Amino acid sequence: MAVRVQFENNNEVGVFSKLTNSYCLVAIGGSENFYSVFEAELADTVPVIHASVAGCRIIGRMCVGNKNGLLVPNSTTDTELQHLRNSLPDTVCVQRVEERLSALGNVVACNDYVALVHPDLDRETEEILADVLKVEVFRQTVASNVLVGSYCILSNQGGLVHPHTSVQDQDELSSLLQVPLVAGTVNRGSEVIAAGMVVNDWCSFCGMDTTSTELSVIESIFKLNEAQPSAIATTMRASLIESMS
Repeated sequence: MAVRVQFENNNEVGVFSKLTNSYCLVAIGGSENFYSVFEAELADTVPVIHASVAGCRIIGRMCVGNKNGLLVPNSTTDTELQHLRNSLPDTVCVQRVEERLSALGNVVACNDYVALVHPDLDRETEEILADVLKVEVFRQTVASNVLVGSYCILSNQGGLVHPHTSVQDQDELSSLLQVPLVAGTVNRGSEVIAAGMVVNDWCSFCGMDTTSTELSVIESIFKLNEAQPSAIATTMRASLIESMS
């Protein structure tokens, strides 16, 4: 389901948090209320980790990650890197990246299988992305914007793109990504979608200003109404028990 939340009266929740299928990062120094919303929804399934990147609280824009890994800019301190490595699940690979476009969250949009990247991203960074996050990488723009990480947000179920993305572009991106896409907004008309929300396969958090229409678009394209993280575990457990008994 989709939940509304604010970070210190700021609706840009995608700036202060990063959500994937295996972990959730939230910026340090916010109110307890902000964390408790994430904890309430996610505590049973994935760890919610308080972190900073390069001394900044804008972690959602600084790093890029999925269930397989997390890439952080070169300016990340050793202490921060160590904290992330200690807190994240063992299966998640954390790596620093030497990249001129250091706000990685703005220049990369990805799910667990594919990534869209800024056309000018380094070749080396592209290879690291493919290795660490185990994704296929495509250089693209979204509605003629090079900041694909800001104007597009993806999960394994679907994607939301800048409201001015043409139908032709949507079709092209959709066939690259192999997930359905829809053009839309968050926070009562904000086009910077990835700054206004975070999403994984069963849960989404949006800014407080997000209208009910926007929420229903988000819930339908990301298939959040039918998604239950525990469902896969319980059905598998049930079938395992049956096969053993």
